[in-house]
Amino acid sequence: MIYRTADDWRQASAKRVLFFGMSGLGKTHLANMLRAAGGWFHYSVDYRIGTRYMGELIADNFKREAMKVPFLRQLLLTDSVYIASNITFDNLAPLSTYLGKPGDPTRGGLTFADYRVRQDQHRAAEIAALHDTVRFIDRAADLYGYPNFVCDSGGSICEVVDPGDPADPVLSHLAAHLLMVWIEGSEAHTADLIARFDRAPKPMYYRPDFLTAAWAEYQATTGANEATVDPDAFVRWTYARALAHRQPLYAAMARNWGVKVRAEDVATVRSPADLDDLIAGAIAARGGLPLAAAGPHA
Repeated sequence: MIYRTADDWRQASAKRVLFFGMSGLGKTHLANMLRAAGGWFHYSVDYRIGTRYMGELIADNFKREAMKVPFLRQLLLTDSVYIASNITFDNLAPLSTYLGKPGDPTRGGLTFADYRVRQDQHRAAEIAALHDTVRFIDRAADLYGYPNFVCDSGGSICEVVDPGDPADPVLSHLAAHLLMVWIEGSEAHTADLIARFDRAPKPMYYRPDFLTAAWAEYQATTGANEATVDPDAFVRWTYARALAHRQPLYAAMARNWGVKVRAEDVATVRSPADLDDLIAGAIAARGGLPLAAAGPHA
């Protein structure tokens, strides 16, 4: 860890932190609070994915749909209209829409092969966006003069790393420059996230082996085939399993690469000073051990 003790964190002239965990537990809340307070640069991994790495794919998907409408087709062919994604830190719908859901095409589903292609595109984009984090630390300081830096990572960060590998290229790169902080949810949070997702199911990125197994199990359980799977029903069914699948991965990331805080404590943070106290406490609870000394499985 780049901050070995609570005092190291409190006294640092330049604080650099990355929040990870399931979407909906407070990562963006903290990042927005810090940015609004001033002196903090907010780097959103999902925003970077949706603009730098998948922006063209997203826009092309919009255009593909527009080309099916004769009126819009003619306008596009004559360069009379411009179609682009309006993705923001707080509205990542264009990225989610592009990822899509597998299943019945009459209900907006993709073939599983096309879905896997888009999943693979997201994986490559997420790894690249995570590697870009360090470049943006330097950019934030050199270009804008921000001494402090917060990285708001996507919920799927645990799917593109191996937290048990001390040489993992993504985690070793990040941990050398930022404090990794897991926002850990309780069972009550998990139930709330599942209920929220059930009301408005969203596309997600899944590790290939997990996704393939879930797709096969869902069809075997329901008797549906690729062309008849209800896309929303499948992602609802998969989401609860994804939460259980990700929990030990997040825990290993915190254990081997950083610290953890509780989501209920995050919800009480109202200022950078509150966050300083919360993170200082997490570092103290860990014992302040640097990972290089503690080893990858401390």
